[in-house]
Amino acid sequence: MYKYDTYDRAMVDARVEEFRDQVRRRLEGHITEDQFKPLRLMNGLYLQLHAYMLRVAIPYGTLSSAQMRMLGDIADKYDRGYGHFTTRQNIQYNWIKLEDAPDILADLASVEMHAIQTSGNCIRNTTSDQYAGAAADEVVDPRPYAELIRQWSTFHPEFSFLPRKFKMAVIASDIDRAAMKLHDIGIQIVRNEAGEIGAAFYVGGGMGRTPMIAPLINGFVPIDQMITYSEACLRVYNRHGRRDNKYKARIKILVHELGKDEYTRQVEAEFAHLLSQNIEPPLAELERIKAMFADPPFEAGAPDELDRSDPDFALWVDNNCLAHKQPGYIAATISLKPVGGIPGDATGEQIRLMGDLAQQYSFDELRVTHAQNIVLPHVKKADLYALWQVLDANGLGTANLDLVGDIIACPGLDYCSLANARSIPVAQKISQRLAGKSQEIGELKLKISGCINACGHHHAGHIGILGVDRKGVENYQLLLGGSEAADTSLGTITGPGFDEDGIVEAVEKATQVYLSNKEGQERFLDTYRRIGMAPFKEALYG
Repeated sequence: MYKYDTYDRAMVDARVEEFRDQVRRRLEGHITEDQFKPLRLMNGLYLQLHAYMLRVAIPYGTLSSAQMRMLGDIADKYDRGYGHFTTRQNIQYNWIKLEDAPDILADLASVEMHAIQTSGNCIRNTTSDQYAGAAADEVVDPRPYAELIRQWSTFHPEFSFLPRKFKMAVIASDIDRAAMKLHDIGIQIVRNEAGEIGAAFYVGGGMGRTPMIAPLINGFVPIDQMITYSEACLRVYNRHGRRDNKYKARIKILVHELGKDEYTRQVEAEFAHLLSQNIEPPLAELERIKAMFADPPFEAGAPDELDRSDPDFALWVDNNCLAHKQPGYIAATISLKPVGGIPGDATGEQIRLMGDLAQQYSFDELRVTHAQNIVLPHVKKADLYALWQVLDANGLGTANLDLVGDIIACPGLDYCSLANARSIPVAQKISQRLAGKSQEIGELKLKISGCINACGHHHAGHIGILGVDRKGVENYQLLLGGSEAADTSLGTITGPGFDEDGIVEAVEKATQVYLSNKEGQERFLDTYRRIGMAPFKEALYG
């Protein structure tokens, strides 16, 4: 994994001291909250309903055990004993005291972490495939390219004050495990017929109040021109993006209003201009980065069999583990979604334990997934049962990956000042209601947002739930048919909303319609696409 160089260290240390001074001036009353707000947001510090919230960057979701243990220590020392892993592969702390924020950033800096560009109208944390470097189906490990984007975009002077926030994702597989087409820029690393590596650019995706799927604007940009093409995409957006209306300021609106062809034409013209300026980082820098993502020292000839005699272990393997590119190894997902739990939450003790297990069993490496779980990417099959026993004993062994209990949910009205409704209680009730049916129902991705900003990705859920304010009362809309995978689609609202208990009943009814109509091995999404909305509406509304 990537290690800081002297420039990284100097930048992060300088930012900590700069923010320490800014916090001191705020606490002493020398600057107002309005003056302080843009300064704290540059350091990932939000003012929520009850306290400050700090969002920590985890670039492309990759962590070392030392970093993971530090996140657990921060949860216990500065928060209320837990952290919340997010759909941007980051972690948030919801109960931060302002006077502690500089010390937290200093603790993060000691393990090569920060909160830079986790907020504000800038290029946010670049996300990637949680199985990068382990999956057998990838063209290359996409993380070196995500790291190159991180270095290019951090403190980029031209893009520090964009019309709105900007999100990028990089994958290198035809199986999209990062919701790539629902980003402002989604990049898929591909190989052409000549065997050359390049980047396919999808631009103008996003969720929120106007969800859109990014169109493909260039199917193959030579890999040594990827940063230049990214800069061209950003320049056209920065030049024309709306700044008079934040609801129309995202790049998806610009691509939609200009049209894909006109936006692409302008990008290609800007790209040609930038090529003459030679702004691409030298290939030597990419090679330096790649060396840090070399495969760990896998054991040649490691046993490739698993003893599946324990049925609970076998179920967990089937649900939560992915075949590895290296014989004798497997990628194991730790679910942060126990039945009735808060999706994405982990205690400080659990976070430290996962760090310890990564050091013992996974070459000192962990990944945060955009579905709010944790991956140990390189586990020897011979060690898997021992690993699972520890996880199971500590509330981390739930076998529900991609099942109805593996719910994505934002913090909602319990914490967020933007939310209209609570997400967490709804997720807990659905998890408990359907716990006994999850294996029967099979793959069903359920996502809950507490407001139209869609931090819970409700548009992309096979079943999505959107919390709204209906004349001062929390109300929940039900959506069906969304997907964030390679077959990206946006969910459709079924009809009138429900109260909290009603939405739980509605989800159960939707699963009953699926089970009554499925053919063969169809997933919920497959059945919905085949039979359409009508049978579901009949069951929901009569």
